Amino acid sequence: MQVQEILRTNSIANKFISQLRDVNIQKDRMRFRRNIERLGEIMSYELSKELNYQDNKVQTPLGESTISNPTNEVVICSILRAGLPLHQGILNYFDDAENSFISAYRHHPNNDEKFEILVEYLASPSLEGKTLILADPMLATGRSFCNVLKALETMGKPAKIHLVSVIGSLEGIEYLKKEFPENSKLWIATIDKELDSNGYIVPGLGDAGDLCYGGKMQH
Repeated sequence: MQVQEILRTNSIANKFISQLRDVNIQKDRMRFRRNIERLGEIMSYELSKELNYQDNKVQTPLGESTISNPTNEVVICSILRAGLPLHQGILNYFDDAENSFISAYRHHPNNDEKFEILVEYLASPSLEGKTLILADPMLATGRSFCNVLKALETMGKPAKIHLVSVIGSLEGIEYLKKEFPENSKLWIATIDKELDSNGYIVPGLGDAGDLCYGGKMQH
């Protein structure tokens, strides 16, 4: 699996990541969601450079223009619920894509630090021969992405898989490299070095789902 880290080159994406991490700006949920959406747009632009293109003729009021347009059949799959604003950012650029939604959450059966990733809901079109974009803003252990990929196997085999994330850990990325096909690619804004004992990214930004949509009751 290839990895493309956006913040290796300075750009306006730095500002959006800075605001996402800032504990004071985080209190503005609308801005938090919008910054994730913006990063989804930035990474979609970069990702679009690797699609297949075909020349098309366009009639203008004054003549004819030839321009290459993407030919890939794209399916965007976001992991609920934190993936929704990232999904929207990607959809803003791939506006004719099909859409898939799946739930994946941490379940602590013994109410301690140990957890398992449960997938309980899936709505998806066929993925056979298509370009699959998996979206989840936080890549901690990597297990959510892997469990989602396994759950999607019944929907067909995509021709290419792209993963889009905002912040990830080195440990989680190394795990994905072992589990995902070699020709898949991860597009990520920035990478942090550590996970804490609870499997959260450090320094990270906290719980992206809660910061987007408010706290949740545990069950």
